[in-house]
Amino acid sequence: MSPLAPNKKRKKSAKEQSDASDAEPFLNGGLDSPSEDEGEDGLLQDSHSDEDDVDAFPEIDAGSDTAEEGKEDTSGDEEEYSVSEDEGEDDDEDASSDDDLHIFPTAKTIISDITGQPKKVYPEIDPDYDSDSSTEDAPNRVGNIPLHWYDDLPHVGYDIDGKKVLKPARGDELDKFLKTVDDPSAWTSVFDKNTQTDKPLTAEELDIIRRLESLENPDADYNPYEPTVEWFTGKGKEEVMPLSAAPEPKRRWIPSKWEKQKVMKIVRAIRQGRILPSKPKTTSSQPQFYAIWNDEPPSSHAPPLPAPKLRERKGWEATDKEDRERDYLPKKYSALRLVPAYDQFIQERFSRQLDLYLAPRIQRAKLNIDPNSLIPKLPSPNTLRPFPNYRSLNFAHARGRVRCISISPDGAWVVSADEEGTVSLWEVIVGREVKRWSLNEKVGAVEWCPRMDVSFFVVGTEEKLHFFISPNSSIDVLTATRTLFDPTNLTSTVVAPSLVKWNTPQQASTLEGPLLSVDLPPSSGLVTHMTWHRKGDYFATVSSGGGQGGVWIHQVSRQHSQAPFKKIKGSVQLVLFHPAKPHFFVATQRYVRIYNLAEQKLLKMLIPGIRWISSMDLHPSGDHLIVGGYDRKLCWFDLELSEKPYKVLRYHTRAIRSLQFHPSYPLFASSSDDGSIQVFHARVYSDLLTDPLIVPLKILRGHNVREGLGVLQVRWVPKQPWLVSTGADSTVAVWCH
Repeated sequence: MSPLAPNKKRKKSAKEQSDASDAEPFLNGGLDSPSEDEGEDGLLQDSHSDEDDVDAFPEIDAGSDTAEEGKEDTSGDEEEYSVSEDEGEDDDEDASSDDDLHIFPTAKTIISDITGQPKKVYPEIDPDYDSDSSTEDAPNRVGNIPLHWYDDLPHVGYDIDGKKVLKPARGDELDKFLKTVDDPSAWTSVFDKNTQTDKPLTAEELDIIRRLESLENPDADYNPYEPTVEWFTGKGKEEVMPLSAAPEPKRRWIPSKWEKQKVMKIVRAIRQGRILPSKPKTTSSQPQFYAIWNDEPPSSHAPPLPAPKLRERKGWEATDKEDRERDYLPKKYSALRLVPAYDQFIQERFSRQLDLYLAPRIQRAKLNIDPNSLIPKLPSPNTLRPFPNYRSLNFAHARGRVRCISISPDGAWVVSADEEGTVSLWEVIVGREVKRWSLNEKVGAVEWCPRMDVSFFVVGTEEKLHFFISPNSSIDVLTATRTLFDPTNLTSTVVAPSLVKWNTPQQASTLEGPLLSVDLPPSSGLVTHMTWHRKGDYFATVSSGGGQGGVWIHQVSRQHSQAPFKKIKGSVQLVLFHPAKPHFFVATQRYVRIYNLAEQKLLKMLIPGIRWISSMDLHPSGDHLIVGGYDRKLCWFDLELSEKPYKVLRYHTRAIRSLQFHPSYPLFASSSDDGSIQVFHARVYSDLLTDPLIVPLKILRGHNVREGLGVLQVRWVPKQPWLVSTGADSTVAVWCH
């Protein structure tokens, strides 16, 4: 028991020190953090517990024996250690904790039975020692990871041994409410996401929360009324740094009168000889200057490069960068201060960095190719005649834009209509007007029937179609035409009802009015496009109203109309019939769909890549399609190949309004709002391995641009290489070769 006597003395001395400072219950022993078993006041109920009386941990003797030898006397040591604890309990009332001196338990020195040497034996460590919470290891050792990963799992993580930490049972919101009613201190706990449990807050933490809510300093030991420390006043503490960053006043920049007097005094002394200037320097000590562009430079410097001549500069600029002897040209400057910085400095530094980074540039072999050889060899336009190259005559309307024209199948007559409702019939060769009709409504489309045994054309207006007979036809043709529209000669009785009504006007017997009228459904709008089937019995119309009533297919022999689509995707702009197959081309704003009318199914959808399609025409062979748009693009499609265009042409400066293939010559033309007409040679070969030959031939200019609109429509004369065009300037032009 003798080794415990010094400890008691130290405990007494520690008690005397504890009276002077109550704020430090543990010296060098860690923070004062109350455990969870304490009361609501957060203070330790027994500050002088048995755990505070811990014996000192002496230095371990290196000569001690193994741990197995010390186990023999373990029981005796425990008895003596327990005695020391009992003694410490007896002195609890008179002595305070001395953790600053006794951090580790006291070891007992015994004589080993094997070696006969003294050794120290320490008491066993209690694994259930209730240590401070600041030194406890968290049971969940998953680290700083998102805990919502464990939302769908029965555990919340893993402990230090790798075992799952199961989630504690938690009640619903009603259980939480009842807990707050039963336990008035339930609001002092917080939810720990790491352990999925509620942990009570200590008195110190509650005090910090209260101070923060009251806008006070969270530190309880902070004194806001401490005496002021005079840092910049008093002896030896004068102000050193300025307290203001204001600019200096203007008076400090005014020359001083007293300095002027002193300077004048020195000047008078120099004039009177009382002050002698410095001695002049010798010529050897002065720096030597020379002109760098002189013909005879000093021998110590390399001769400068002569300034290049004009011919040399042009040759250097024409040479490729890889073939130049140097990357710069010498240039003469009148002064050294005018010499600019080296403009290739950044490029050379970057190349040097690439070399250091082991990324050298690859020197590719130069290909000496003549640029002219890359241009495809096209035949001369003189060898591709005939094609229109000049304007032969001009037919003018009284007023209004002429938006639509059509040419008779024999190529002798032209019918044109303007926006004011005036329809004119005139000859192609001389431009003589034969007949004029006034409809008093806007005309959107006009198209001549392609049949040769009859002669009539259809005019589309607001929700109506009017059939007119050419008055200059022969008697046989007139008789055949009237017989075609006679209601008694219909091929069959129409059973299916239709919203389109076919009417025979009262003045049908004369040539002053329409022979037949067709009333389209209400809200159909203006007829903007019309196209005929090659046999002349069917024709299709497109109205601006859109929807189901936008596209109608009409049959003349039965005087019946039907809508081919129940539902149309997009706004239909144009429609076309295939010249040899039962295919129907429908162009919306961005796509062109091909339908099989016999099988009633979609065959293909073409993607021209145009924002808004304005015009479309099919080659007489039926294998090629051209599409024009308001974004100045013209797309050539080979229908046997891809859904995307075979070739895209951009040659107009403004929107393309109209385009058409010639029915017999290898020509096609396009018109635009820039007031020009482009004529191309377009030869299509029967050999599938040979690409079509497209050669630009002529640019025709003659129409004036009015209000941003130029040439609105172009049509070819069927049997001649002539072209008829209409413009916004109320004129119709005939172009011949």
